[in-house]
Amino acid sequence: MGPAQLEINFKHGNALDLADQVFLFKRTLREAAILHEMHATFLAKPYSEEAGSSLHLHQSVLDKHGHNIFSNEDGQASDLFYGYLGGLQRHMPDAMLMFAPYVNSYRRFLNPWSSPVNLAWATDNRTVGLRVPDSPPDARRVENRLAGSDVNPYLVIAATLACGYLGMVDALRPTDEAVGSAYSGDFDLHRHILSAIDAMRDSDAMRSMLGEEFVTLYTALKDAEYREFQEIITPYEREVLMFSV
Repeated sequence: MGPAQLEINFKHGNALDLADQVFLFKRTLREAAILHEMHATFLAKPYSEEAGSSLHLHQSVLDKHGHNIFSNEDGQASDLFYGYLGGLQRHMPDAMLMFAPYVNSYRRFLNPWSSPVNLAWATDNRTVGLRVPDSPPDARRVENRLAGSDVNPYLVIAATLACGYLGMVDALRPTDEAVGSAYSGDFDLHRHILSAIDAMRDSDAMRSMLGEEFVTLYTALKDAEYREFQEIITPYEREVLMFSV
């Protein structure tokens, strides 16, 4: 949807294996581009007036026999499926710092080109943040469309699984399925990184799933990165504010 923007798909599989593949692919692509005197970027919003780049996560859970627990034997969606959706809706705001880890990440949410800013869900609807692809029962899954292309794949996969797991354990229920376009709905995400940092730092759920030490260290790191960003005077300040304030 943007200049030189390409979509890359990875075959489904084990979560950790997929994170390895994404990480290796990003590093390999950067090196290949340099050899051709180009640069490849995974910045979430590289151009101000063009579409941003995301990382969509398709997720389902198999039991020890290889059966998809999101579907009952009769092919209908299971309570665990709805619990998983409910967990994503309930806990993703606390985990948002892993889905949008940089100041630039939040610029992607300013324009809704295939970039939902909501936690609504629906079947085969690309305007919702949590899309359920139209698929047979054994392939029933949730597509999390909120992560940017700038994420750490290990952290973002762990975060989305943690949110869904908590929903299944607590038998949460999602909101009603969205009908029509969800672009005009509420802005359900954090609007800037400071809000996301505070939400994760204060989240008992994230601390219980990811560990006290990790949450404390990760939020402190993002605080330090933001302070460094704040020391940079932007072109807007020089070109617009400098002689008008």
